[in-house]
Amino acid sequence: MTAALIACLSLGLPLSQTGQDTPKKRPRELGVVVGFLPTGPLNAITDVPGVLVGHFTLDRGKDVHTGATAILPHGGNLYEDKVPAAIYVGNGFGKLMGVTQVRELGEIETPIVLTNTLNVPTGADAVIGWTLDRNENARSVNAVVGETNDGFLNDIRGRHLTAEMITQAIDSAKKGPVQEGAVGAGRGTVCFGRKG
Repeated sequence: MTAALIACLSLGLPLSQTGQDTPKKRPRELGVVVGFLPTGPLNAITDVPGVLVGHFTLDRGKDVHTGATAILPHGGNLYEDKVPAAIYVGNGFGKLMGVTQVRELGEIETPIVLTNTLNVPTGADAVIGWTLDRNENARSVNAVVGETNDGFLNDIRGRHLTAEMITQAIDSAKKGPVQEGAVGAGRGTVCFGRKG
């Protein structure tokens, strides 16, 4: 599964807000059920104890509609208390930074960030800086950053997100309901030719 498909299926996990004031029906409310396991109370990734999610959304004029979403496996020091992990690729078209170390060592040591394709390096810079600020003895950091494609709804070539903006997504991560829809990395995301 590419990061874009993951973003389309899971980014906007619980709250049915799309960045607007009008609540939208969720796929499950329309009869679309993915998988066979029951959902948690929020039907969100934050139903997993300790998982935190944060967004940064950038709308500037009529051409800039992008953002970043950060997922923290727990609220402690991720570099010191690494999380077991695995990565399976279902479509190699998406960009995913940090995949090699996760495959080799089987662990994640940073927040996971999703952002637009051309801001993946900026996302890595933000994750590395955030991790170094919290770990004075770190000499190597494996940032995990995946992409979503917002090139149709956003001036993607402008690479408008900064490391500071992406750090805001990390710092805003919290438990509980997750804002969904056109926020964070989902702001300009297109999935299979439709708004994701």
